[in-house]
Amino acid sequence: MLTDRKFNRDGIFISSLLVLWVIIQILINTFIYVDDMVLRCIHIIFLVLFANLLYGNEKKYIKLLFVAISIFVFGYVICNYSLISERGGYTNKIDLIIATLGFIVIIVTGLKTNKNLTLLALFFVSYLYWGKFITGPLSHSGFSYKRVLNFMFWGTQGIFGIGVGVSATYIFLFVLFGSFLKHSGFSNFINDFSLALVGKSPGGPAKVAVIASAFMGMINGSAIANVATTGTITIPMMKQCGYDKNFAAAVEAASSTGGQFCPPIMGAAAFVMAEFLQIPYSKVMISAILPAFLYYFMLIFSVHLEAKKLGLKSADEEVILSKVLRERVYLFAPIIVLLIMMAIGYSPIECAVFSIFVTIVVSSIKSATRMDLQKIVEAAKEGALSAINVGIACVLIGLIIGSVSLSGLGLNFGNLILKIVKDTNLYMGSFMVMVMSVILGMGVPGVAAYVIVVSVAVPIMISLGANPISAHLFCLVYACLSNITPPVAISSYVASSIAKSDMVKTSLIAVKLGISGFIIPFFFINNDVLLLQTNDLLLTIRVVIGAIIGIGAIAASAEGYFYRKMKIYTRITLFILGILLIDVGIYSDIIGIIGILVIYYWERRFRD
Repeated sequence: MLTDRKFNRDGIFISSLLVLWVIIQILINTFIYVDDMVLRCIHIIFLVLFANLLYGNEKKYIKLLFVAISIFVFGYVICNYSLISERGGYTNKIDLIIATLGFIVIIVTGLKTNKNLTLLALFFVSYLYWGKFITGPLSHSGFSYKRVLNFMFWGTQGIFGIGVGVSATYIFLFVLFGSFLKHSGFSNFINDFSLALVGKSPGGPAKVAVIASAFMGMINGSAIANVATTGTITIPMMKQCGYDKNFAAAVEAASSTGGQFCPPIMGAAAFVMAEFLQIPYSKVMISAILPAFLYYFMLIFSVHLEAKKLGLKSADEEVILSKVLRERVYLFAPIIVLLIMMAIGYSPIECAVFSIFVTIVVSSIKSATRMDLQKIVEAAKEGALSAINVGIACVLIGLIIGSVSLSGLGLNFGNLILKIVKDTNLYMGSFMVMVMSVILGMGVPGVAAYVIVVSVAVPIMISLGANPISAHLFCLVYACLSNITPPVAISSYVASSIAKSDMVKTSLIAVKLGISGFIIPFFFINNDVLLLQTNDLLLTIRVVIGAIIGIGAIAASAEGYFYRKMKIYTRITLFILGILLIDVGIYSDIIGIIGILVIYYWERRFRD
């Protein structure tokens, strides 16, 4: 864990560099204009610098030599990128040598910090070579070494693509903001607040994490930034409560992801969808209420069951809510300022930087929370350290996205799916569109992923019998869920970096927690009731109640706990009954209710 690392005798030098990095990032993001490529190069230089100084067992002179090479390579890019652009993108031999060195620098650094993701990135890059030897729609004609380097290094869709662009801007600043909140005493305030609010309920901090992430996610529209913002506070809280670090990271990743399709704001996707459909924004918002509610209901119920299964007790001490608010409510001011600025329309970067300064000022109200110079420096160092793993992961993901873009793998796979489902039924077609949506949405912000998927998939779904608003919402949900779906589960990776957990396990647990998001769209794709698009009030009430009970059954099945640990056959039965209750049919509801009551009686009657 980097933040726990004891610096050696060079610690003062490294600490000074970390603070310098923070100052430079704030200046070039808000006060000093620089070209996007310059910003990304500077960010990568610092990422490689600290990753190589703090990781690996090489001798010091080897580390310094490697750092010098990386500074030379990316410094060369800063000095020559505009010149290459002016000559139409033409690159000479020296440019290609620099690109080769830059690629090696990224891969070596990645192997030190995130071996699994680096190997995955290398697999996708290698596809640009061996893809020409396979046949079928996923094959390609091959790419020369020069074209690959020009695209991956001298273009803006590979190493310098959206991944590092996101890391260099709001991810870094929001991680830094979280660190300042922590050192201002905000995390302790939130911990006491959650204890006062739900302290008597098992897993209280995790429930607070779900609610807070939902609220933040619907506003900022970025699952990544949401994890970076709230995760630095909620993940340590959950770990302290007794949750496993993999589970804690998964809760944060799944909670943050759902905010992109959670009304009323839906991360701005609602406005884009209304424009596509030429319908009022309010209708889009209403249609997303029940799917989003069921998604978060399962998350909250899952963390409750996990707490019961682990035997996590409620707080022994009684915390009085009024006392907590009276003494430290002022610490909530930075979050309120952040939300207000976002609602008004300020950019996430401006919101994050201004909120950092507000945090410092607000903490000075009382001596117990006041941030002196030492605390400010510690907060800056910790924030920068926390951003290193996330930043390197974003650079590696850029290689994956670049490989998919250059080869046309995403569109080719999409065309293959659409060709298969062209003359099939709606549900089979929807399943294939789900796969395509998840793939095309990997590593792409929610709104952008939605636009990509909609342009390809919605016409086919409508031709198969789906309602337009159902088809659009279907694509949005799955495009957003790609943030927690392996192999490019970027939200899970960011949360894992904060929790210091296993990325693969975190991603798989996040998918399990968010399983309702993968199930519900198949029920609303051809049924307006689940989208609250009907005038039959009694039918709506019955469907809503049935769906809530059904999601609760699925959560219990996924967690394997319902008053006691369940056998596998009981879990499977409960899962099926939950599916029946989500369906809007009256007979399926009756069967589901009777079945759950039988299991409920059995588990209560014969519990250990």
